[in-house]
Amino acid sequence: MMKPLGIYIHVPFCKQKCVYCDFYSLPHRETQMDAYISALRAQLAETDFSGYEADTVYFGGGTPSFLGPRRLTALLEAVRAACPITPNAEITFEANPDSANDPRGLAALRRAGFNRISLGMQSADDDELKAIGRVHTMAQVQTSVEAARKAGFDNLSLDLIYGLPGQELARWRKNLSAAVDLGPEHLSCYGLKAEPGTPLYARRETLPGDEAQADMYLETVDFLESRGYRQYEISNFAKPGRESQHNLKYWTLGDYIGFGPGAHSDFRGVRYAWARDLEAFLRGDRILSETRRMTPRDRREEWLMLSLRLARGLDPAEWEERFGRPFAPFLPFLERCEAAGYAAREEGRRRLTPRGFLVSNQIIGELLDLLQED
Repeated sequence: MMKPLGIYIHVPFCKQKCVYCDFYSLPHRETQMDAYISALRAQLAETDFSGYEADTVYFGGGTPSFLGPRRLTALLEAVRAACPITPNAEITFEANPDSANDPRGLAALRRAGFNRISLGMQSADDDELKAIGRVHTMAQVQTSVEAARKAGFDNLSLDLIYGLPGQELARWRKNLSAAVDLGPEHLSCYGLKAEPGTPLYARRETLPGDEAQADMYLETVDFLESRGYRQYEISNFAKPGRESQHNLKYWTLGDYIGFGPGAHSDFRGVRYAWARDLEAFLRGDRILSETRRMTPRDRREEWLMLSLRLARGLDPAEWEERFGRPFAPFLPFLERCEAAGYAAREEGRRRLTPRGFLVSNQIIGELLDLLQED
C-alpha cells in the first residue's frame, strides 16, 4: 500500500523583501526564474519516491505567484512526472495580491490542478502594509479574492499579521472583520516577531508589547469562532473541513519532502534541510544544511511538542499505542494546567486552551522534563 506524502516546493523569488521576513527569499532575481524551474525539475527527477503517493502539494516562498501561471504549471507537471498524486490531492500555492489578480491566469492554474490559494493579505490598512514593506494595497486584496472566485477556486486562505508597528487592538479588530468579510475558507493569524537580521529588528521598540499581542491573540480566537471559524492549531482557523491538509502533516508527524534551497523534509525517517544558497542550487550542487536520522526518543519529543500545537491536543491512547509507554506520568502536571485554566479535557484528550497556547513553550518544556525522567 502506498504511503501518503506531502510535497513542498520552495520558490525563493519576491518582488520586494518585507521588513520582517526571515524566510529564504530574494528580491529582483526574475532573470533566474527559468533556470530555477530547470533545477527543480532535475531535483524532482532524481528523487526516489517509491512506495509513496502525494496527497498534498504546497508551493511556498517567497512568492510563488510571482513566477506566473506558465512556470507554476510547468512545476506542477514536473511534480506529477516524478511522483504519483492522488485524485483528490490538496494542491496549494501561496500568492501576493499584486501578482494574483488576473482571472484568466488564475483560471489556467485551476485547470492545471491547483485547488487552493493562500493569499498574503497581512492587513486591511494600507498604512500598515506600507510600514512593513508590503507592495500591495487592500484594494488589490479584494481584487485578488474576486479573481480567485471567478477562476473557480473555492478553497481560499488569507494570512494576517497582528502586532504590527503601532497597532492597537481596535485596528486589529478592523483587520479581522475586513478579512472575514471577504469570505475565506481558512485564516492564518500570526503574531509579528522582530527577527535578528531583519530591518524590523532595528525598530522593534515600535511593536506592541507581549500583553498587547496576547490581547490581540485572544480577540482573534473569540472573533473568528463567533464567525464560524474553528481554531485547529495555534495560529490557524478554518471553516469545517477546510483545514490545511498539508500543514497538518507537519503537526502530526506525517511524511513530507521539500525541494529548493531552504526547504525542509521529514522523509523516510530523516529530517533534513537544503542549504539556503540559490546559486549553488542552480549549479546542481545539492548541499544539506542539516540532517538528522530521528530516534524513537526524538519522535516522542516531537509528538508532545507538535500535538500541543493542535487544538485537539494530546491523545493518551495514541501515545501509548504509538510509543508503548504509559501516559500516566504526564497527568499530574496536565491536571495542574487544567486547574489554572491553561488546559482542558475533551473526549479523552488533553488540549491547551487559548490562554494555554500563550504559554505553550513553558508547558511543553515541563512535559519534556517529565519525558527525561522516564
